Amino acid sequence: MTTTAPPEDLRDFYENPAVPVASGTPRSLRQARMLAAALSTDTAQTILDIGCGDGTAAATAAPLLPGHRIVGVDWSHDALTRARTRLPYVVRGELTALPFAAGSADAVLFSEVIEHLVDPDTALEEIRRVLRPGGHLMLSTPNLAAWYNRALLAVGVQPVFSEVSLRAIHGRPGREVVGHLRLYTARALREFVAATGFEVVRLEGAPFHGVPRPLRPLDRLACARPPLASILLLHARRT
Repeated sequence: MTTTAPPEDLRDFYENPAVPVASGTPRSLRQARMLAAALSTDTAQTILDIGCGDGTAAATAAPLLPGHRIVGVDWSHDALTRARTRLPYVVRGELTALPFAAGSADAVLFSEVIEHLVDPDTALEEIRRVLRPGGHLMLSTPNLAAWYNRALLAVGVQPVFSEVSLRAIHGRPGREVVGHLRLYTARALREFVAATGFEVVRLEGAPFHGVPRPLRPLDRLACARPPLASILLLHARRT
């Protein structure tokens, strides 16, 4: 994942090959469909997948974005090594200073990254810099107010996606430590993105691949109401 100058121990955490750097296919496909509809042009576009991880999300999206140039960007050497097996273009870059000229990108995929950032404000400002006016931002992040998190909080259980330690899970369901530092509700995400100089176009929900199988039908139903969905998918345009 791409981060903004984290402490050395946090950087080491994300370079650990055991830390997951990919998320579920359903989210990737929904996000790719949103982007394909937004581009809706025969002209080739440059799409940056910032925080591309192992390249799985961009590779999943590529068949829905034929003719467009997708560039994977990450600071993690380990992630980029894996991404090179899936993507034709990968670049190492920090979110504090992306290696692209101002206005050089038509769209940015920013998938499951913002929740890992020490400084999300600077990250969105840098993304806005590299996007052309009217360029598209496709951001996805876990929903703090997902339907099951509301129930868990009501009985005093730590919400899914939230973490109190980088070493172990405490007080919530799940086993994987993934390094989430910030979580958003639908309302908070809209307000935050708009305050950074974007126009929010659309907000959708997506299911979470980690939901237990018996509960997955409920999780898919919740997508109809994004504030309750597991994953928030936001489409914004640079103003």
